[in-house]
Amino acid sequence: MRILHTSDWHLGRSFHGAGLLDAQRGFVDALLTTVKDERVDVVLIAGDVYDRALPSVDAVTVFDDAIVRLRDAGATVVATSGNHDSALRLGFGSRLLERAGLHLRTRLADLDTPALVEGEDFTLAIYGLPYLEPRMVAEQLGVEAPGHQPVVRAAMGRVRADLATRREGTGTPIRSIVMAHVFAATGLSSDSERELSIGGLDIVPIEEFDGLDYAALGHLHGRQRLAETVRYSGSPIAYSFSEANHRKGAWLLEVTAEGITSIDAVDWPAATQLRILRGPLEELLADPGLAGAEEAWCQVTLTDRDRPSQAMERLRTRFPNTLVLNFEPEGRPAEVTRSYRDRLAAAESPLEVCTGFIDHVRQRPPSEAEAELLGRILQQATSGKVER
Repeated sequence: MRILHTSDWHLGRSFHGAGLLDAQRGFVDALLTTVKDERVDVVLIAGDVYDRALPSVDAVTVFDDAIVRLRDAGATVVATSGNHDSALRLGFGSRLLERAGLHLRTRLADLDTPALVEGEDFTLAIYGLPYLEPRMVAEQLGVEAPGHQPVVRAAMGRVRADLATRREGTGTPIRSIVMAHVFAATGLSSDSERELSIGGLDIVPIEEFDGLDYAALGHLHGRQRLAETVRYSGSPIAYSFSEANHRKGAWLLEVTAEGITSIDAVDWPAATQLRILRGPLEELLADPGLAGAEEAWCQVTLTDRDRPSQAMERLRTRFPNTLVLNFEPEGRPAEVTRSYRDRLAAAESPLEVCTGFIDHVRQRPPSEAEAELLGRILQQATSGKVER
């Protein structure tokens, strides 16, 4: 049996104001190609199907289309809710949809009720842990200690108990997978993920998933291996510039009666490339080595000593898809790079206060003509004489 582990589709998300629905439709096309070419039997979605609790109509349409096409290709789909999803909305009609091959695990009551998929000589039990907000589920799980680890431990206790009962009651081998949307130990985060805790202390150790054949994790957007059978698939497309160097895709598992026999990476090409550029404005505009960035979505950090005038407009003459512009001046005098508060406190005249404010806002000092104009205005204001 062949299983495709995906997560964090985030349907409906935008990228610094740029719409991503076309890119997400492209991902669905790539997903279907993989399912058909690799003869995938089951597709897992480990949380964050949507980007918000109340998804747009267009986002719901993309998901609906994806599920229909996956079922037409012969794949069973098992999905859990993540911290971005509304568990209630995503799980609507789950009992009816299960008859059509879409298994939704969004309710706490269903976390120890696996989706059962029959292989030739074994049964695969797929358990889905919806995102477990500790404050909301601790009492129902009988947990007194705060945090994600205690509630995941309690949930996994129920999963193991159900799995043990099923194995005792049948002579057919049962293999097992658990899906969970968590921040597990040793995982590397990115900027596009919503924090699951404060201070980075609420981490779930991977040992909590011991006893099952594979843990299909969601939440972190970089595909990564925490242990041989504990992995994040990552998001299928990039959702922040911190993911510019990620290889997006999924994990393809081969499961037999003996267990997991292989786990291979599946890569999906990006619809739009991301580029992070840094340097002085004129050098970026003239550098022939940056031709590949002209069609990419760009994050640009300008290092000019003084902030260039109309920087974004000039950048977009060559890099029209510049979405983020930062300024980190290099080589500016120490008195200029001091905090605005310190510079204001050290100002010796009203003119220095005004020119310092302009420099702080524009990140470049006023020109000689501007400084002269400011001086005349201040002189008139203090003398009470106004030039006509």
